[in-house]
Amino acid sequence: MSEWRINLRENLQDVLDIAPPGTVIRLPAGVMRQKIVVRTPGITLIGAGMDRTALAFDRCARDMDKAGRPLGTFRSFTLAVTAENVTLRDLTVRNDAADPVRNGQQVALSVCGDGFLMDSCALVSTQDTLFLGPLPPDLRLRYRDVLPPELRRPEPLSSRFANCRIAGSVDFVFGGGSALFEGCEILSVADGRRVGYVAAPSHELAQTDGFVFRRCRFTASPGVAPGSVYLARPWRDHGLCVFEDCAYGPHIHPAGFDKWGTTCRDGTARFYETPGVTGRVKWVRGPLDRDVR
Repeated sequence: MSEWRINLRENLQDVLDIAPPGTVIRLPAGVMRQKIVVRTPGITLIGAGMDRTALAFDRCARDMDKAGRPLGTFRSFTLAVTAENVTLRDLTVRNDAADPVRNGQQVALSVCGDGFLMDSCALVSTQDTLFLGPLPPDLRLRYRDVLPPELRRPEPLSSRFANCRIAGSVDFVFGGGSALFEGCEILSVADGRRVGYVAAPSHELAQTDGFVFRRCRFTASPGVAPGSVYLARPWRDHGLCVFEDCAYGPHIHPAGFDKWGTTCRDGTARFYETPGVTGRVKWVRGPLDRDVR
């Protein structure tokens, strides 16, 4: 395993494109403003600290590509990981396009590779901060002529987030991958809208692993009103979320969960919470009736 150190004058994408599998790349303090794709397995990116090193960019869904087409959600990322067993430590990934009401969705990190690990890092954006592949089947078909195959992988992909801070406003943890969040801060930020949502899972019925939030703290920035944020709403019928031993700030709505507008997904969503909380929707499940993880 080789270890490389780079400085702020270097192009990180160029470095990644020549790094052999398993390379550890140490990043300096400061902000590296680039749109990045990690395509080499086993790469580890290590910053100088969560609040000292940042990968940042400012693309949003309503930006246009060179062909005059909107980028859309899934090309708005600052960082995309498409290789297996990639690790990020001690840095921030940020999409600072801002104003999602005007600009649309703005992904900070898109995970389209298996075995991803993020430790002691921050993800910062507003709407759709963190995408966890795969896409729902209907969107893989819809975007077949827009997204490259590496962003349309059909198989379930696994991720782990430890001691991280994930900030956003609407559906800011979304997708169909399996992901474990341990000891993380899940920070809701104000974006000018009156209602926010944390997770928007799109798992298929055959998947028995979804999003697991374990011993996480759900907090809010100034301007987020009490009772204005829901923990999750199902992006597709069988979305799967588990909340275990989490701590919730007053910004979390007493009902906890939303069925997604006028849909009937309250009958199909697989949402679990332990310990139970008084006032939650009747269709949230508890630990005794949980048969999937």
